[in-house]
Amino acid sequence: MDYGILLMQQILNGLHIGSIYALIALGYTMVYGIVKLINFAHGDIMMVGAYIAFMMIIAFNLPLPIAIIISMASCALIGMGIEKVAYKPLRNAPRMWALITAIGVSFFLETLFTILFGASSKPFPTLSLAPIQIGALQISQIMMISIGLSVFLMIALELFIKKTKLGKAMRAASEDAKAAALMGISVNKTISIAFAIGSALGAIGGILFAMAYPQIKPLMGVMPGLKAFIAAVLGGIGILPGAMLGGFLLGIIESITKGFLSAFWPDASLWADAILFLILILVLLLKPAGILGKNVPEKV
Repeated sequence: MDYGILLMQQILNGLHIGSIYALIALGYTMVYGIVKLINFAHGDIMMVGAYIAFMMIIAFNLPLPIAIIISMASCALIGMGIEKVAYKPLRNAPRMWALITAIGVSFFLETLFTILFGASSKPFPTLSLAPIQIGALQISQIMMISIGLSVFLMIALELFIKKTKLGKAMRAASEDAKAAALMGISVNKTISIAFAIGSALGAIGGILFAMAYPQIKPLMGVMPGLKAFIAAVLGGIGILPGAMLGGFLLGIIESITKGFLSAFWPDASLWADAILFLILILVLLLKPAGILGKNVPEKV
């Protein structure tokens, strides 16, 4: 066995799944950056996006790109609706209340889709594309699409935040919502748009995840959502490049643990999730704000 080739193949696989974690982590970061809320329902928005695309393809026979656009738009509206109904009334309440509400929204979505579609998994239609062979390495075209799309969306989002008027309004609301409101910025509008963008990114992350592992089920967003949250914290939550970095790192570590270390340690795949959490703990002990985060003192 050529361990060098095996390692390279697992790094490529890690970049693939890491790109999906990164997209979902961007949604966590968008919301946290403005309202300082950990939206634990975000992983289930990913699931909703996959189901909407599934219905568009199966029930209406739409092509995949159209299904993706409809899914992103639908999840953006759902995200805005959740913010209006569940989070906005608690904006000035203790953060723990909003956190508990987010968990409640998560259980509601999982239960709703279990009732609508059943608990069993369903095959997700995916693209039949031949892998590209480079020497002994196999590169899936779906992998290239996932990585390219996630990097493109991250760059586009970063430019949107830094260059556009609305993006600057988001940054201002993130720094000081009250001062931003006094300057004429509609804080409610910026928060709604943040939820819309985050939910749309979650939807496309869910679709790419369903294409990588071609099946969907109501609980499919639980572990990817949790790992994307870990990725956001690892890279520095509230920082867009940090979410991207954390997602790719997490994917590479997971893939190497499951696919490379298992060649030397047969039980490595069973320990993969535990190793991810251990790495998170070690990083936070050494750098509590995450890899790209900065420690900001709070006024008392």
